[in-house]
Formats: sequence, structure tokens, C-alpha cells
Amino acid sequence: MSSATDPWGRVDEDGTVYVRTAEGGEHVVGSWQAGAPDEALAYFKRKYDALATEIGLLTQRVKTTDLQPQQAQQAVQRLRESVEGANAVGDLAALGRRLDALDDLVGRRREEVKARREHARDEAREVKERIVAEAERIAAEETHWKNGGERLRALVEEWKAADRVDRTTETALWKRLSAARNAFTKRRKAYFATLDDQRAEARREKERLVADAEALSGSTDWSDTAAAYRELMRRWKAAGRASREVEDELWARFKGAQDVFFAARSAVFAERDAEFAVNAEEKERILAEAEKLLPVRDVRAARQALRGFQERWEAAGMVPRDRRDRLESRLRKVEEAVRTAEESEWRRTNPEARARAEATVAQLRDSIAQLERRRDKAAAAGRDRDVKDAEEALTARRSWLAEAERTLAEFS
Repeated sequence: MSSATDPWGRVDEDGTVYVRTAEGGEHVVGSWQAGAPDEALAYFKRKYDALATEIGLLTQRVKTTDLQPQQAQQAVQRLRESVEGANAVGDLAALGRRLDALDDLVGRRREEVKARREHARDEAREVKERIVAEAERIAAEETHWKNGGERLRALVEEWKAADRVDRTTETALWKRLSAARNAFTKRRKAYFATLDDQRAEARREKERLVADAEALSGSTDWSDTAAAYRELMRRWKAAGRASREVEDELWARFKGAQDVFFAARSAVFAERDAEFAVNAEEKERILAEAEKLLPVRDVRAARQALRGFQERWEAAGMVPRDRRDRLESRLRKVEEAVRTAEESEWRRTNPEARARAEATVAQLRDSIAQLERRRDKAAAAGRDRDVKDAEEALTARRSWLAEAERTLAEFS
């Protein structure tokens, strides 16, 4: 048999197959007697390629799938043993280096998985701490018993759906959650146990209020009795509720007593309003005369006339309640117009204010003249930007001047 060579192996004349190492040595990987030496090298190269392919596939699985680090490490170790004892021709040291790199990759994946698990545990702990905190708040504060009970049941379901944390924390949080549920149940039972007592006390208090209301129903002291009924109503609302049947019966008696009083008061007030109708007509006549002062032209005469109208108004007396606001609103409008005219007259004749207005007009006219000169110089020099700025400033100054001139005109 002839011999054959390759960069990573050779076959000698007796059919022994060698693989070369990276250090320059070699060792036997097999024997070939069935054919040509080149076929022997090809066969042992294929065994090398098979190992390289396995390493490549495992690397791809580690990079692209959720293969658990422990399983990946076992696969790496199995391949390392295969490479170390491989009867193959090729760069076996390179395969070892690839396995070393794969070891590093698996190590990083192990740290990533560990970090994700820690993060998931932290999130789960936060979720369960929030659940416990809300349950404890409900146990301590909630008074809507149905809603509170339903929410606690929902929190337990949220707890079950959340990831687990370490056993010590899980146990401590579950004990707090259970304690909160028990505390809520006890508080709810205690509430309903005392509810009957509260209703009985509310009944006794409202029976006293009904008796007081019925005793006042015939009073003709309209102002004080109306105030007394408001106080009784305040106490009624503060007394709490009796049982439904008793509450409805007591409320009917309480409201009936109020209705008797207020119906009598309304009848008296209606009769009184009829008597006051004459006064209202007199005030209508006074208003008709007073409103002729508007618009105010002679401030001093208007002020003297208004005082006379006000004296007649007071002398006319009370008017029906349903007409009082409208009549007084019309009088206030006349009074306001006279007061405004007086203030305007004072401002118009104020020499200090006139001097300030004249100074403002003069200052603005001077400023406009300066801006116009600046604009003309800029236009002559071709400075378009400066011309634009000057025009904008002139627009503003002219607007201010127009307003200042209107103010000054008021003093003329």
C-alpha cells in the first residue's frame, strides 16, 4: 500500500492513520486496509467534519433557543469527550477552542437566566407586596363591605396567578394577606353586630325629632320657627338611619309637620305680599322718574335728584318678595350710572391726570419722529432688515399714540 499525506494527517505504507497535533506531534487514530490511502484520509476527515457540525449545531441552539444552561453544559462536556478521544483527521485543537468559546457562551447564558429569574422574583415580590398592602388597607379602612369582600377575593386570585418568590418571603407575605382577610371579616361581622343597636338609637332620636317638629307645626313665629326646622333637619340627617319601615313612617310624620308650618307661613306671606303690591306700584313710578336721568349729562343735578328718589324709595316701604329683586336691580343700575358719571367727571377735570396724558402724547410723538428718521436712513442705506424693524416699532407706537390721544381728548 502506498502512503498519503494531508496538512492534518497521513497514512503510512502499512495503512496506519495518524493525525497531527497543533504542537507538531502526531498520534494514531486508526488503521485502513480496505482501499487507497486517500480514501482513508477522506473517511477520517468526515469523522472530523461530523464533530465540527455537532459543535456548530449546538452553538446555534445555545444562541437562538431557550435551551437550559445545564443541558447545554452537559452537551458541551459530551462533545469535549468526543473530541478528546476522536479518531478523526483535522484541527482537533480548533474544535477544542470552539468548545471553550461555547463554554463561555453557556456561562453567559447561565448568568442571563439567573438575572432573569432574579428579576422575575423581584417583580413577583413587588406584585405580592402590592397585593398585601392593598389587602391591609381594605382590612383597616374599607366600609363598603360588599366591594371590600369582592376585592379581597380578586386579590387572592392575583396572588395565585403571580410567580413565586423565595419561600421565606412567600410565607411571610401570605401570612400578612391571610391576616388582612381575617381582620376584614371580623370588622365586617362587628359592624353588622352593632348595626341593630345603631338603628335602634337612630329610631329613638328621630322619634324625639318628630315630636319636636309636630309641636312646632302650629307656630306663627315664622323666622325663628323656620330656623328651628332647619336645625331639626340637620339633626335628622346626623342621626343615621333606622330600619326601613320605621324610617319611612317617621319621615312621613316629620315632613308632614314641616309642611303644615310652611304652608301656613306661605299663606300669610302671600296675604302680606298682596298688601305690599301698592308699595311696589309706587316704586315702579319712582323708577320711571329715576331712569330718566340716564344717560347722565349733568352730574351734580343727577346726584341731587338721585338722593330725592332714594328717600322716596325708603318711604315707600316693603314690596312683595317676588318683585323685590327686580325692582332693586333697576334702582342699583341708576345708582351705578350716576356713580360712574361722577368718577368720569373727576378724572376729566383732574389737572394732574391731564398733565400726565399730555406728557404721554408728547413722548410718543417724539418717539415716532425718531423712528421715522431711523427708518428713512436705513432705507437710503439699503438695510432692509432695519427698515422692517423700524416699521414694526412704528406700528406699535402709532397704536399707543392713538389710545393716548383718545385719553387726552377726554379732558377737553
